[in-house]
Amino acid sequence: MPPRFHTLALFTAVLCFSLALIWGLRPEWMLWLWSVEYSNTTGLVARRNAALFLAIGVMFFRARHAPPSDTRRAMTSGFAIGCWVLAVLGFSEWINGNAGPGILLAVATETVLGLVFIQAHRSSVIQPQAST
Repeated sequence: MPPRFHTLALFTAVLCFSLALIWGLRPEWMLWLWSVEYSNTTGLVARRNAALFLAIGVMFFRARHAPPSDTRRAMTSGFAIGCWVLAVLGFSEWINGNAGPGILLAVATETVLGLVFIQAHRSSVIQPQAST
């Protein structure tokens, strides 16, 4: 059964809002999970990362009722590609010893989200869904 865009967009929005809060308010928690030392520099990047997660969350929350369209397909395919690039980067940072095994949780999440978004993209191209 292909995922409903509404459910997937809402889940992604909540996930992104949660990540925005964590990266914005307590970035040392995520960095600790990844075995990366917190510094002023990593804090700066983390807070900027939080802003991007907030923006992505808002986009998916606002688009959750969107009917199948070129715009919705652009969002799903773009987000899937972004997730997979992040997964590859995270895995390579782990392999190179720049991050600890905790980053594999992010890699797994990004890989699964990318796959689910592509499935949603493919199902809306083959058989458009109702947007309710």
